[in-house]
Amino acid sequence: MEQQHSTAAQVIIAIIPNLGILMGSVVVFFYLLWDHRRKTLLIQAGQYTKPRFDLMTFSLLAGLLLVSVGAGLTIFLALAVGAGFGLLGGIIPLAMGIGLLAFYGIKRGDRGS
Repeated sequence: MEQQHSTAAQVIIAIIPNLGILMGSVVVFFYLLWDHRRKTLLIQAGQYTKPRFDLMTFSLLAGLLLVSVGAGLTIFLALAVGAGFGLLGGIIPLAMGIGLLAFYGIKRGDRGS
């Protein structure tokens, strides 16, 4: 016997993900607004210092994470589904991680000179 769902239930089920995205967007908007106001007040008070971004550490961390995730996904997908377009789900992060690690190695070699 096939169970029928009411139209109201289908509408509610369709609205829930949209509300989640909307609420997440509101939270991000207010975070950005309040962070901008905080920085503006710090600049006016003369206490603002620009944050330092360490590209080398970021590229090493992101490269290691992407290589490990990409290698795990590539091996799993190769064993589960074989060669096919689904394998790109593991090859793409693996290639990105290798690229970031290559960047780290090249920049680290430039520093030593």
